[in-house]
Amino acid sequence: MVRRRIIRVTVISLLSLLVLVTAALGGIGWYYSGELLEPAEVPQRYPETSLGQDGDNVVLAESKLSTQAGTFGLVWPGGSAKVGEVVTAEDGRVERPLLEGTAPPDGTKVRIETDVYEGNPKTTLGLVYSEVRVPSELGEMPAWLVPAASKDTWVITVHGRGASREEALRVVPQLHTAGLPVLLITYRNDVGAPASPDGLYHLGDTEWRDVEAAIRYAQGQGAREVVLYGWSMGGAIVGQALARSSAAAVVSGVVLDSPVTDWTQTLDLQARNRGVPTWLTPVAELVSGWRADIDFDRFDLVRNPPATKPPTLVFHGTADGTVPAQSSRDLATAAHGLGWPLRYVEIPGADHTSGWNVATDTYRRELGDFLTSAIGVRP
Repeated sequence: MVRRRIIRVTVISLLSLLVLVTAALGGIGWYYSGELLEPAEVPQRYPETSLGQDGDNVVLAESKLSTQAGTFGLVWPGGSAKVGEVVTAEDGRVERPLLEGTAPPDGTKVRIETDVYEGNPKTTLGLVYSEVRVPSELGEMPAWLVPAASKDTWVITVHGRGASREEALRVVPQLHTAGLPVLLITYRNDVGAPASPDGLYHLGDTEWRDVEAAIRYAQGQGAREVVLYGWSMGGAIVGQALARSSAAAVVSGVVLDSPVTDWTQTLDLQARNRGVPTWLTPVAELVSGWRADIDFDRFDLVRNPPATKPPTLVFHGTADGTVPAQSSRDLATAAHGLGWPLRYVEIPGADHTSGWNVATDTYRRELGDFLTSAIGVRP
């Protein structure tokens, strides 16, 4: 009798523990799924400090970001500038040439941006453009259309999670010079665009339909072919458009910059960044999948390659702390066996979506060669 009572108490205790563990894991999964799926305005932080101007150079307090190689945007409340490669870095001072704009006054708190241009194509690049509305299943999506000489082949740019159309402005001058009209789109949950029905990001699982709508819009304006150009989560969106859109047949080329090609690898990296064990990634995926009806396996482009595999150029930085470069390496390794004409360009020392900034000449040369070989234009 005593033995049965002990067994019963033990079973009840184990069940209670199991319930508590399940509840704890569910709470953790819910929290991280919220981080992943819930759109939120990105806080405007200004972690760097301007030390004024010295001749033609902007002077910044020394930090990991202020000493990184390359060309970057500099933003502060009420102002912005473009700065070039580090000239000197000593005694806590970092000097970089002022390429555009005005230097922030001494003591101003600033932010260093991979987006070197803030504003629209006219104010930042001096290019004529139109504000257009792309009809979609959720309503009209705002977009910028930069016209060019070609009428047959358009480029459609797809920014990353939490970013904006401005992310693509870096590459617009080269595309414009090549004669390619550029449609810089928004998608569901962007500022000014319709929200998704559940108010959540779907990480590309539904956003691809907005890219499809943009392709249809371009076709309605005379385009016969399109090049899709995606950054970060924009890469996942492009991948799903290639896999699932009936309009994918008109995609003649793809350019991906720091793309998400496997959400599991990306979430594992994010877990390590937060000091969270990677065995919690499946929990986050399970809860996110339940909340937003997402099949995470679908995003693995190595195991589940899209049916449409146009010529593709992939850029990724070795120092990417957001999306692992290994996922792009894996895709590049598998591409030949998948029958996918894909060129992979790895940028040493570049962080997330900063390949253009860190190695501008290399990036432009590779992009130009790709445009010539893939779609026959000469930038």
